[in-house]
Amino acid sequence: MPITIPRLLPAREILEEENIFIMDEDRASQQDIRPLNILILNLMPEKEKTEAQFLRLLGNTPLQVNITFLKTATYESKNTSRYHLEQFYTTFDEVRHKRFDGMIITGAPVELIPFEEVSYWSELKEIFEWTKSNVTSTLHICWGAQAALYHHYGIGKQELPEKCSGIFAHRMFDKTEKILRGFDDVFFAPHSRHTDTSEEAILHSPELKLLASSEEAGAFIVQSLDRKQIMVTGHLEYETDTLALEYSRDLERGLTVPVPAHYFPGDNPDQMPINCWRSHAHLFFSNWLNYYVYQETPYEWK
Repeated sequence: MPITIPRLLPAREILEEENIFIMDEDRASQQDIRPLNILILNLMPEKEKTEAQFLRLLGNTPLQVNITFLKTATYESKNTSRYHLEQFYTTFDEVRHKRFDGMIITGAPVELIPFEEVSYWSELKEIFEWTKSNVTSTLHICWGAQAALYHHYGIGKQELPEKCSGIFAHRMFDKTEKILRGFDDVFFAPHSRHTDTSEEAILHSPELKLLASSEEAGAFIVQSLDRKQIMVTGHLEYETDTLALEYSRDLERGLTVPVPAHYFPGDNPDQMPINCWRSHAHLFFSNWLNYYVYQETPYEWK
């Protein structure tokens, strides 16, 4: 089944080349079915790349999905054109009266800033509270996951001695959880962050359940006991070359960063990386849409 996106969204061409089944809004309006309505708060600087990453995964399931992109009203992006934002994005004030079946809150390049000093923190807190009553299940990614753990459960973050970047092996804590259905006993996923969240604090929280973790990268997938809040500290949505591009960008900025671990063959940045997480990325988002959104959301919101 297709994913429904605006007809002129630049990511459309990328997805069509990959044979992802997409549908524009005009055709979708003629379908006699109840699509899932997913809201994406995109906090990443290169928004068009992030759009394609998530749409690729959300468009590979048997469910029809309508996408709404959300931007912050209290911070204006410096890396995405105003035209793109005005054409394809909305603000919280324009959707706060609506209900959504699912929501994704992305990462953001503000890890080293205290939460309260992030320019849009007050707005984000309001959105966090709104999700409790207006969204069936909310998926938080990387910094978005750390922010959710801090806001909802009082679990802070700690700066790492050096950037955690690379592809890391993970093990499941509970194979019976539906969001991990079909996962291998050991699976791989990208991480890219300067801060960490205490795995011990998560394990001791009576409101949280740790689902997957890495010996090298720490806690990875965390969920609330009611499954309404899911936190993923890494980036299953990343493309094969994303970490390589980040590494080159950091070097060009004169930053001292490690070569992404377990990523380049032979740890040689001149070699082409091999994707070993794609299948689990698709499986994770498919499980989330099916078991945590489609199976749980009401057919008609009251």
